Formats: sequence, structure tokens, C-alpha cells
Amino acid sequence: MTGRKTLTIIGILCALAALTLVWFLFKKRPPASAPASAPTPSLTTTRPNSDKPDNRTAPQPTSSADSPDVPEPTWGPTSEQLAAAQDAAAAMSDEQLAGQVIIAHWSGTDPATAVKVMGDFNLAGIILMGPNIADETQIKKVSDAVQNEQQEAGRNWPAIISVDQEGGRVARLRGVIDDVPAFAKLAAAGSDEITEALTRMGQQMSDLGFTMDFAPVADVSIGAQDPTIGDRSAGSDPDDVADAVTTAVAALRDGGVVPVIKHFPGHGSVTVDSHVDVPVQKRDLDELRAKDFKPFEAAINDGAPVVMMGHIALEALDAGVPATLSPPAYELLRDELEFEGVIVTDAMNMNAITQDTKAGEETVAALAAGADLVLMPPDTKAAHAAVLEALKSGDLDREKLEESAARVIALQMWAHD
Repeated sequence: MTGRKTLTIIGILCALAALTLVWFLFKKRPPASAPASAPTPSLTTTRPNSDKPDNRTAPQPTSSADSPDVPEPTWGPTSEQLAAAQDAAAAMSDEQLAGQVIIAHWSGTDPATAVKVMGDFNLAGIILMGPNIADETQIKKVSDAVQNEQQEAGRNWPAIISVDQEGGRVARLRGVIDDVPAFAKLAAAGSDEITEALTRMGQQMSDLGFTMDFAPVADVSIGAQDPTIGDRSAGSDPDDVADAVTTAVAALRDGGVVPVIKHFPGHGSVTVDSHVDVPVQKRDLDELRAKDFKPFEAAINDGAPVVMMGHIALEALDAGVPATLSPPAYELLRDELEFEGVIVTDAMNMNAITQDTKAGEETVAALAAGADLVLMPPDTKAAHAAVLEALKSGDLDREKLEESAARVIALQMWAHD
């Protein structure tokens, strides 16, 4: 028995030793290579062979601050506002889009008339000229009625309610708000005087419901030979005018209205009034860059949101064609001066335009050339119908017109947020 017990014990010990050796060898063996894992499906990948929707969380949009590839606009609106405006323009019918690029004049002082024009043609806005202005109470009724129409039409941005209020001899609101001296006189008094006078003027216009003012004049005057601009300009020195214009733009913005610098490419150095005929600018481009363009360039670099294109034919660029109808003029403003904001035409009911175009044609031609907004077509109904027909025929590209409308909508979203 003793011998058997001994053998049994030895056997157990050997088995334990063998198990220990096996365990030791297993621990020391290198692990087998793992098979390559399948790529993780993206959040937007559709599951194969499945009719069921993928309910996983979709990636969230990033803000422009998180996306270095999306630069902020240089002229006012944020990239988010511009994107929202693009969506709004893209959702418009042709009839709505055709109106979103027009600022119209209207008859009389009755708010109902202004509302009807807005509603009938889906306009971007209206302008109040002398015959549309009675007193402070009437202006407020007009602006309130127009903005109510804008909201009832489902547009969640303000309509443009504009006026041509420079001060001096161009003062549509004379007797309604405080008098403001001519720009030349303000500029001579210094930047503090410009800031004080135009901030107050902007505040008073904003209180009346105006959203846009066709001022300041950025033209450099040549003096006595200049029959149109004169003291509406800040002066004859391009640098001094540039300083005055940038100060005026900031003051009007601080006052609560959108300023419009005018009249590109410069009305102060031509000797014909565009209300009467087409002024011809004979300066070459180098001289224009050294003189007439300087105030516009300075204001654009400082963030001016709107530039008015004048009815001036640049002989060195597009001989015989008013800049308002000239694609090279708009390209010059966009490409060389790098202006990204809204380009509005000068009033299209002026003789420089109407003497050679049929009602409605001027609006289509300006938009095709590069305008974003057409101001005061001589016949609003004809203008709207002509734009609509041009969209249908392909003479106007819908995508480009959406871009123009989006700039206008974004401007209003930003300026009156």
C-alpha cells in the first residue's frame, strides 16, 4: 500500500508539473495577428439590403467660425444670414423673384397705394419721393403699412423703405426732420460735424420707418464745370472726399439706416446731367483710379454695404453705354474694387436711360449687366413683366437673379436684425 501511495503521489506531481509547463508555454507564445477590422460606416452611409431608415444621429452643421473655408462677407451680413437669404430666394416663384430685385416709386401719399404696389409685384421695397411725403405721421403710416404687408406675405425680413436724403439741396424730408447742410459744408467743418449731423439724420429717418438712404455722395467734384453734383460732393480732393465718405457711411449706419454710396464710377467729373442725357466719362482708367474711384474704394474697404451705379458711359471701358447697363462696369466694381455687397442702379426713369429704351427693357438690361436692385423703373408693371418674361425665355439666368435677391435679403436681415 505504501508503495502504491508513493506512486500515486509521484503521478499527481508529474501531472501538475505538466500542466504548469503547458500554462507557462501558452503565456509566452506571441498572440496571433488580428484580422483587419471592417471600416466604420460613416453617419450618412445607407445600410445595405435594408428598407429601414438609418436612425443614427446625423452630423450637425458647423458655424462659419468652425469652418475656415467659409469666409465671412466683407460688407455686413454674416455667412449664416447670407445662407438663409439664399434659401429664401431659391424658394421664391419666378413672380416673387422678379419683384425682389426692384425698388419702385408710387403715386400720392396714401399708405394703401404703397401697400398695393408692394403686394401686386412682390417688391423688395419702395422709395418715397417729394410727392409721397406729407408729414411725420403720414410717413410712419406708410412705413408701418408696408412692413405689415411684408410680414403678411410671409417674408421674415424687413422691406426696403428708402429715401433720397443727402442734406443741402437734396432733402426730400425738409420740414419733417432737422435740416442738414450740404455735404461740402459738413466736410469743411470736419469729421466730428459729419458724424454728429448724419448720425442724428439717420436716427430721425429710422424713427420714421426708413431703412435705406441714398447717401452719401462719393463723387469727386471738378468744381464749376460740374453741373450736377457740386456741393453735394465733399470736395475736389480724392483723399479728403474718401475720408468724408467713410465717416458719413459709419454715421448713417450708427443712426440706423443703410447708406448707399453714389454714383459709381463718379458723376463729379462729367459735364452732363444724367437726368438730361448720358454723361460721357473721357478719363482713362488710370486717371479714374487716381481720382474718381478713390472714395468708393475707401468706403468699400471700410465695409460699405451698397453702391449705386450711375448712368455714366466710360469711354475707356464700354463707349456709349451707361454704366447701369454695362457688364464691364459691374465687373470693374466687383473684380477690381472687390465689392461683394448690393449694387443698386440710379433711378431708371431718368432721361439718360428712358430716351433709348422701351419700358421694362431697362430693368432686364440692368439685371443682365450685373445689378442686384433696379431703382425706380419708369413703369413698375412693365418692369416686373419684362423680368418675368426674361426668366422664362432664359434671357435672365434664374440662378444669378437668386444671387442678387439673396444679397438684398441678407442686407435687410443684417441691417435691421
